[in-house]
Amino acid sequence: MLSVKLELLESLAHALETLSPGAGAKAAFESPKVAAHGDLATTAAMQLAKPLKLNPRQLAENLRTALLAATPYQRWVEAVDIAGPGFINIRLKPEAKQQIVREVLTQANQFGAQAPTGHRMLVEFVSANPTGPLHVGHGRQAALGDAICNLFQTQGWDVYREFYYNDAGVQIGTLASSTQLRAKGFKPGDAEWPSGENAPAYNGDYIADIAADYLAGKTVHSDDREYTASGDIDALDDMRLFAVAYLRHEQDLDLQAFGVKFDNYYLESSLYLSGKVDAVVKKLQDAGKTYELDGALWLKSTEYGDDKDRVMRKGDGTYTYFVPDVAYHITKWERGFEKVVNIQGTDHHGTIARVRAGLQAANVGIPQGYPDYVLHTMVRVVKGGEEVKISKRAGSYVTLRDLIEWTSRDAVRFFLLSRKPDTEYTFDVDLAVAKNNDNPVYYVQYAHARICSVLAAWREKDGGNASALKDVDLSPLVSPQAQALMLLLAKYPEMLTAAAVDFAPHDVTFYLRELAACYHSYYDAERILVDDPLVKQARLALVAATAQVLHNGLAVLGVSAPQKM
Repeated sequence: MLSVKLELLESLAHALETLSPGAGAKAAFESPKVAAHGDLATTAAMQLAKPLKLNPRQLAENLRTALLAATPYQRWVEAVDIAGPGFINIRLKPEAKQQIVREVLTQANQFGAQAPTGHRMLVEFVSANPTGPLHVGHGRQAALGDAICNLFQTQGWDVYREFYYNDAGVQIGTLASSTQLRAKGFKPGDAEWPSGENAPAYNGDYIADIAADYLAGKTVHSDDREYTASGDIDALDDMRLFAVAYLRHEQDLDLQAFGVKFDNYYLESSLYLSGKVDAVVKKLQDAGKTYELDGALWLKSTEYGDDKDRVMRKGDGTYTYFVPDVAYHITKWERGFEKVVNIQGTDHHGTIARVRAGLQAANVGIPQGYPDYVLHTMVRVVKGGEEVKISKRAGSYVTLRDLIEWTSRDAVRFFLLSRKPDTEYTFDVDLAVAKNNDNPVYYVQYAHARICSVLAAWREKDGGNASALKDVDLSPLVSPQAQALMLLLAKYPEMLTAAAVDFAPHDVTFYLRELAACYHSYYDAERILVDDPLVKQARLALVAATAQVLHNGLAVLGVSAPQKM
């Protein structure tokens, strides 16, 4: 049907070009708001009426006549109707809709994917400092980042996944001192332990684990580093390096459990050691984009749309946190990434204007609006009807691994992607493990497994070969339920494209739930393994195509498509 739609679109463009030179470029179809009105619609006549100074209804009549004379419309279209002031509704013949089944089965895992474009993009996500286990907010970020990467890969982009973190700084110093206190035998609640709301200490049990392994002289490995402890209780710097490596290893375990892999780990400290931070400050000073006031160095960020100028270097000589961010994003541009997406919490909203201002002021050729940001809210966790706020392991929050262990990787991914990133979300643990239609991931996976069961029964009874289904006669697929299912399959590629443009993997979850519901309705309406071989093979082809699209969509989300449940 995609090829059919393309033929019809080309004919529409030709007809528009005939009516008004240049108008062909505006040819487009949309879905009618009411399914009974047709399968495709165009508002082209109403858009052209004003510049041509013609009655839109009459222009629609002229366009309808031209379309009905075109060979693709005669072959694939059952009716072209005009509604209201000039809407054109197009009703396809069943054989036009049936083509999508063949297209899905032929393209298989590649259905919905676009050819490589040669464009490169970097997605930075998770980027948690190694001061503790990953919490459920990091989990939402991991799910979002990975799914957005997968979405853009379907659109032909060369996608690079990066994890950026600070291995020095105040938080890492607190990690080291907390580990040293544990190594000396102190614990939260002791007189020697820092107390109070803003006390510089990490209280989770994982700090005791780090201290014990440090004293034992163990070696820890992570994706980006390895370190062996000296066991010296007074070597605070040694303890810091060990603790960072230990927690990076722990984060790797969290990410492995979640099925997320990164191409690179980028250290904030490297920006200072390489001189990139100082270089960008000098660049901004030389460009006249800074000034001194009250002992601090300021960026003229209001020149680039910020609500006020921002301090770059404080009176004590240290840089504010957005300065290394500017240096870091210049490295992204210099590494050839024309598109960059940052997945961060909503608490980073204030960073956007100042980072973009710094990049424009640096005048290194970076386009306005670079980078893109996807901001997400935190996640509430409910179990047994009550909110869960504390993990014994972490000390003050629910970890990502807790959530996976309570439910499953598939449930966590699907649930965390099922809402727009900037909307509040409550993760219901009990719902995530429920085996019923109220559980959205179960509902979608069950549709896939149900189809696999039908196909397996067919193979066992008839010795059927699924690869041959792409060549069967599809003419029996004429029922309203079958046609509705085929139309929905045809929407998958354009849904992927729109979801990528909007950084909206939640659209994939909505689509999959709709597709599962449509399949269940079809299954309830028509038996598949009937006696008539022609009808049976056509219906098997349709459900096999549905299983393929369910599989492809779940893969974008990083969720499995089980064959049995």
